[in-house]
Amino acid sequence: MSETTIDSPAAATTPAVRPEKQRGASAWRNVVTIAEREVTGYFASPVAYVFIVIFLLLTGFFAFMVTGFFDRGQANLTAFFAWHPWLYLFLVPAVGMRMWSEERRLGTIELLLTMPITPWQAIVGKFLASWLILALALALTFPIVITVNYLGHPDNGVILASYAGSLLLSGAYLSVSAMTSAMTRNQVVSFIVSLVLCLFLILAGWPPITNLLTQWASQGFVETIAAFSVMTHFDSIQKGVIDSRDVLFFLSVIVFCLFATSVIIRAHRAG
Repeated sequence: MSETTIDSPAAATTPAVRPEKQRGASAWRNVVTIAEREVTGYFASPVAYVFIVIFLLLTGFFAFMVTGFFDRGQANLTAFFAWHPWLYLFLVPAVGMRMWSEERRLGTIELLLTMPITPWQAIVGKFLASWLILALALALTFPIVITVNYLGHPDNGVILASYAGSLLLSGAYLSVSAMTSAMTRNQVVSFIVSLVLCLFLILAGWPPITNLLTQWASQGFVETIAAFSVMTHFDSIQKGVIDSRDVLFFLSVIVFCLFATSVIIRAHRAG
């Protein structure tokens, strides 16, 4: 009498699941390959070095000189992080303006889009590479944290939360720059447009602007406008409270701008 073999459900579904995993791994490899290509390109030119040096010099200058750090007698980095939205306003578009504009100017975007990768993989790879440069510049400010801990006893939990908020803020600015870079082959135009858009994201919740709006608009209208500002959400994180709504706001800006970038790239590919 022969035995009957019954296949388990796991064995039955394995052939269907494995190709999905392979496609996911292949997609991730494509993203990593694009990111490595972009990082190499940044460090092969002076862009990354100039950005990092300027960022470190400006953050140190504003943290200790402009804000009167030694005169205040407080061991915290509140003033240090308060300047980040304004520093990123000029520095992040300078990093992101070449993301797609350079590809269009050199005519290599057609070659990139004909490779066996999807536009989303190219967009995410380029974005992560540029965000890595920003994260590296931010991480290199660690001597400031060491200095503050040497001079006093700051709340390092608040400092860590502020660093996380600063990284999300730079990612939001960078996604805007990626979108504007895909619109034009002129890097200067991309820089100016992204600067204006990021400035709007600041001014929408900047206290002098909100105070001006309260003079002729309802409180609900002012709060609605302020909810679209990076300042409103960054200030909350800077206080040491990482609210899911604030994190979701920055991630939403990043996803929306990258989606808009994909629409522009697909339109260019179709045209």
